Amino acid sequence: MAFLSLPPQSTDFDKVARIARRVLHDRGFLVDLPRAAEEAAEHAHPAPHSGDRDLRDLPWSSIDNRESRDLDQIEWMEKLPDGRVRVLIAIADVASFAPAGGPVDAFAAANTSTLYAGPMVFPMLPEILSVDRTSLLHDRERLSMVTEYLVTDDGTVQEPKVYPARVRNRAQLVYEDVGAWLDGSPHAPAPPRGFEEQLRLQHQVARCLRKQRFERGALSFETVEARTITLPGGNLELAVVQKNRARELVEDLMIAANNATARYLDAHGFPSIRRIVKTPKRWSRIVELAESRGTKLPAEPDPRALSAFLGDERKKDPTGFRDVSLAVVKLLGPGEYVVAQPGKPHEGHFGLAVYDYTHSTAPNRRFADLVTQRLLFASARGVANPYSDDALAAVAQRCTDKENDARAVERTMRKVLAAIALADHVGEEYDGVITGRSDKGVFVRLLSPPAEGRIVRGEDGLDVGDHVRVKLTATAPEKGFLDFARV
Repeated sequence: MAFLSLPPQSTDFDKVARIARRVLHDRGFLVDLPRAAEEAAEHAHPAPHSGDRDLRDLPWSSIDNRESRDLDQIEWMEKLPDGRVRVLIAIADVASFAPAGGPVDAFAAANTSTLYAGPMVFPMLPEILSVDRTSLLHDRERLSMVTEYLVTDDGTVQEPKVYPARVRNRAQLVYEDVGAWLDGSPHAPAPPRGFEEQLRLQHQVARCLRKQRFERGALSFETVEARTITLPGGNLELAVVQKNRARELVEDLMIAANNATARYLDAHGFPSIRRIVKTPKRWSRIVELAESRGTKLPAEPDPRALSAFLGDERKKDPTGFRDVSLAVVKLLGPGEYVVAQPGKPHEGHFGLAVYDYTHSTAPNRRFADLVTQRLLFASARGVANPYSDDALAAVAQRCTDKENDARAVERTMRKVLAAIALADHVGEEYDGVITGRSDKGVFVRLLSPPAEGRIVRGEDGLDVGDHVRVKLTATAPEKGFLDFARV
């Protein structure tokens, strides 16, 4: 569903690309891949290890965006005689192609993630690796790191294992197609022959995992996620990504895989980089927001109570639930990376209601996942931990800092494109919801179109979650500024 279509005369792709490069540079990112990294990637041809398992005959499949080429994971599962389900998640082996300390590693460590700047994508790895040699593309033999776990009928994850394996993706599927098929749409394309039962089993297991997570207090959100589409002729369009059952299926399996990976490293005496979301500091504002909608939350942070509130809001007002979701997401605050030592307590992930949680399923696109994969290889092959505690702590802090910068880049580029699209709409009024309040100002997200900007007049007394009527007073595409006045 498109929400902003940029007119051809103002959407010169080169202009937007130039702005994107400047925005990235201003945030301290490396924009151009060094030649040394390109050459190292071109000469990277690791051979399979003698101890790797050969799982190429299993009917693996992937589910991703239609245009995705950097496929990080494929899945397969089977039902066991005792009723449990054995789940295998194969993650692209990037560590073998990008050794620590090399030129590719240096570039990845600097940016720490693939960067999405409007229509421009700046990969964390040289493309010969990210979209070719490590990508789990259809019918290509690949090296991988497999995370295996068992799932009971009530969604409990048991017996996590991790090991290297050779794999082959037998079916490269698309979110929208699989989601429509799971919904029973008569117009949905059928999965390839032999994969119907596999997808039904994956869907069933994912729902069990999700149910168990929500019983522990996981939070359900529905926020607007936009991505830029390049249309024929070079025109640009911002489109809303719609959640569906296939996206939830993959999300649930990956959350469980990340939990299993963290538990595996802990059990084998290895430290790990954990992904945490701390108990929200602005819980009192969440309490106020819930009370304004007729729900009383406890005075102290309680994920189960917040989860129940969000579930009730979704049922009462499905349309307005996005606004509530957005406000709560902003009030929870961003996640961060920390180092967890084996057997020692640490904070968990408040939003997912998961205590042991790492990032391991996207080593093509996130440096924290690549470092985690190196720890897994060391454990699986019985060699020493390649990182000191100080080195891991530095990686965790760097990934946190650059993730914040990457979010700022994405926000700025969405504003750049929105400013271009709304340049002829200055003076018009819109409904919005307050998404931020800080020393830098008060920020509003319009409900339609969901563009975001700063309130420069009449912002006093507004806080996150408040609904407001605003007038667009100015746009500055080069800076990504949208200015509003409170009506």
